[in-house]
Amino acid sequence: MMLEVTLRHGFDGFDLDLSFTTEGGITALFGRSGAGKTTVINALAGLLRPDVGRVVLDGEVLLDTQRGIWVPPHRRRLGYVFQDARLFPHLDVRRNLTFGARYAPRGSQGAGFEDTVALLGLEPLLDRAPATLSGGEKQRVALGRALLCHPRLLLMDEPLASLDGPRKQEILPYLERLRDGGLGLPILYVSHAVDEIARLADRLVLLQNGRLKAQGALFDVMANPAAVPLLGVREAGAVLEADVIAHAEDGLSTLAVRAGQLELPGVQAPVGTRVRLRVLAQDVILSRARPEGLSSVNILPVRVDAVHPGDGPGAAIALDAGGDRLLARVTARAVRDLDLREGMGCYAIIKATTVAPGSIGR
Repeated sequence: MMLEVTLRHGFDGFDLDLSFTTEGGITALFGRSGAGKTTVINALAGLLRPDVGRVVLDGEVLLDTQRGIWVPPHRRRLGYVFQDARLFPHLDVRRNLTFGARYAPRGSQGAGFEDTVALLGLEPLLDRAPATLSGGEKQRVALGRALLCHPRLLLMDEPLASLDGPRKQEILPYLERLRDGGLGLPILYVSHAVDEIARLADRLVLLQNGRLKAQGALFDVMANPAAVPLLGVREAGAVLEADVIAHAEDGLSTLAVRAGQLELPGVQAPVGTRVRLRVLAQDVILSRARPEGLSSVNILPVRVDAVHPGDGPGAAIALDAGGDRLLARVTARAVRDLDLREGMGCYAIIKATTVAPGSIGR
């Protein structure tokens, strides 16, 4: 699936002007409130007619203002999951789901009812009314209804924003299953929560004040020092893939990354599973020599790829960890004292308890 987007649109006090392309998997559209994320997907869905724009999905032109092309929403075959579930209150879960199936084109390929129910764990909910469901359960039903329309592209606009922490952690594994399953359904996922996109996304598009600031593979963009101001200095950090190789009786698990091994708590995945780890830049300590006598055993040999001074007293350091990319945030004084420069070798120390269980996903 190839999606090509060019949009320009003016509001009172705000204007959107951007272009991006993406293909397959989950593409996260990230930005702070007011960045223009919802405007973008509303234009894709046909709920907004931009002043100037062109949208092409798999070679089909959905919008081209210059040529006068505008495919109405009901003919675009796009699924849409909103921040609030918008279930029909007078229908039980089963009938909410089958309502979506009515709009699947005849002969189209996509998930069937039973497969969707199994994927999202909806079997115990089928006879219940929406008013009796938790927020996370409602969003799973809304997602199932959208899937049963057999869309070519799924749009998700802040689907977890209204959920508290436990409810968000409840639904994230289902979204991971959707990403990794056999449906092959491309998803454009709007969020201003870095923890969500770190666990789910394959590609990342960063917006700020209606402009495109960066786009690319998630692992590359997250580890780019230039992205730190866009993600937030306390939220910025790299995403690594790791293999679970052991669980110890004391609650720590051993995970293998390219540069070595990490000992982390709260890993629920079974041995042999590949997981994602989000390591915050502020939680990475650098040392020129391999330290001894530390309480942390998570010490990885790294190479400095880039030093990116910040606007204040800090700096972001891009690191190569055996082919993985890490990001560290240190003070400008530390850069001078350690003489950090491109190409030099050093060691990254990661305290085990700083990698929260919610930052570990499939």
